[in-house]
Amino acid sequence: MIRYDLACTDGHGFDGWFRSSADFDAQAARGLLSCPVCGSEKVAKALMTPAIGRSDRAAPSSETAEAAPSEPQPAASEPSAEPTPGMVALLSERDRELRAMLRAVREKLTANSENVGDKFAETARQMHNEEIEHRSIYGRATPEEAREMAEEGIEFHPLPTLPEERS
Repeated sequence: MIRYDLACTDGHGFDGWFRSSADFDAQAARGLLSCPVCGSEKVAKALMTPAIGRSDRAAPSSETAEAAPSEPQPAASEPSAEPTPGMVALLSERDRELRAMLRAVREKLTANSENVGDKFAETARQMHNEEIEHRSIYGRATPEEAREMAEEGIEFHPLPTLPEERS
């Protein structure tokens, strides 16, 4: 796998993992890449420092791993005065605000709807066919059930989820 530093035309930086350079090029050509901050599909590789090992230095053994390096290294406890260009916080203030809004939307939808659990597809289909009264529902559907509902013209929308809800 190859990790690239990427940036959109608005300057938002993020990273992406690809099987190969050709895989990145193919995805970019097909318009499959987008900025997670603004959604722009104009994404390019950003300038990055390659991680290349030096052949003139032996790998540290377990006995010498704690020894001080021969070249001066910046102290880990001393943050630099200015951020390095291209560095991105794990979650920017805008990302935190967006996640808070998504949580609020999800809470409002679930508070004002009935959870039908695994019977979502069945219940949505019955409402679509006017077999039962229309009401606001949510629940779970398999990918196959979702595809079938879409093919039948049944309107539905997935609830917004956040990465921490999937772990």
